[in-house]
Amino acid sequence: MARRIVQVVASSSADTERHVRDVAAQLAADGCAVMVVAAKDADVVADERVRHVPANLTDRLPAADAGVVRTVRRLARGADVVHAHGLRAGAAAVAAVRSLRGCKPAVVVTLHDLPTGPAGMRGVSAVLERAVARGADVCLGVSSDLVERVRGHGAEHTARALVAAPSRQTAGRRADEVRSGLKVADGTLVVLTVAALVAHKGLGLLVDAAATMFDPARPDRFRWLVAGDGPLHDELDIQVARTGAPVTLLGPRDDTADLMATCDVFCSTSQWEGQSVPVQQALAAGVPVVATDVGGTAEVTGDAAVLVPYDADLLAEALTGLLDSADERQARSQASAAQAAHLPTDEDVLAQLTEVYTTLPSRADRPCSPEPADPA
Repeated sequence: MARRIVQVVASSSADTERHVRDVAAQLAADGCAVMVVAAKDADVVADERVRHVPANLTDRLPAADAGVVRTVRRLARGADVVHAHGLRAGAAAVAAVRSLRGCKPAVVVTLHDLPTGPAGMRGVSAVLERAVARGADVCLGVSSDLVERVRGHGAEHTARALVAAPSRQTAGRRADEVRSGLKVADGTLVVLTVAALVAHKGLGLLVDAAATMFDPARPDRFRWLVAGDGPLHDELDIQVARTGAPVTLLGPRDDTADLMATCDVFCSTSQWEGQSVPVQQALAAGVPVVATDVGGTAEVTGDAAVLVPYDADLLAEALTGLLDSADERQARSQASAAQAAHLPTDEDVLAQLTEVYTTLPSRADRPCSPEPADPA
């Protein structure tokens, strides 16, 4: 097992930071010396034995990451493994280790997201993907499509990364109290989505589906609650008003467990997902799940969820079917709870990393070249 490990994370989502934080703590508890290179305000340390080294990977062109490359190169001397999370972090790690002389650490890169954005940004991402695929010793992806993608760019050693499911949360309030606070009428069915209000979460599709499902003759048949905040809030608010969709934007919430215990169906409308934390939370809470069949969603839900293509009409049809059948909701609820028992645990993640790290060539087995002395 590698004993000196440098973890590197770029500007990232809260879910990626949670994964890095948990991985670093597990490795430290297993006796490894762990350093995490991340932004100063990143929430990546949950164990006092883990050292946080502040360094910002920007959202700009790769040349702006030169300072991070220098930091990683300095820390990589004497390390066994540099494990980067995310494409930008992976490219910085590969560049840092490649520039070293002497015995170089192995490089592992976990890819957490599908590259998106304008054509120019995707072009830059493609360059970084090739650099990571050809420069890392092992490439992991949080979904099989990411694994296939990096393999297509030339990666030889790949695997689907395990990401531990979040701890099961217990509702703090009764469902009737939550419904009353949200002004949900008795007998109204609740669809819940928990997502940042950003483009790849497909929330425009969500509003279109809700508008399609709305029946003026039964205006209180269902309400669709969206918990989360982000830059698209005002745009979505306008779309809801224009379409008359029964959608309520709740804003940021810290009572996800209460909302899960209150809803009748959980829905994910994303354009792409890896291993969605809200979907995992819904499964653990025994909530019926309807989701767009994108990225790694099917790998998380198995047969428990109703999966549909990224299409508003098909999404509306699937949701209507569940809302109209209490028996089907009960069956899907039981399927969710059963699938939750198969989600990865912290122990599973540590076991996978232990296997990955121990199958890498040791420092003694890797060729060395003379290490020049650092300038005084």
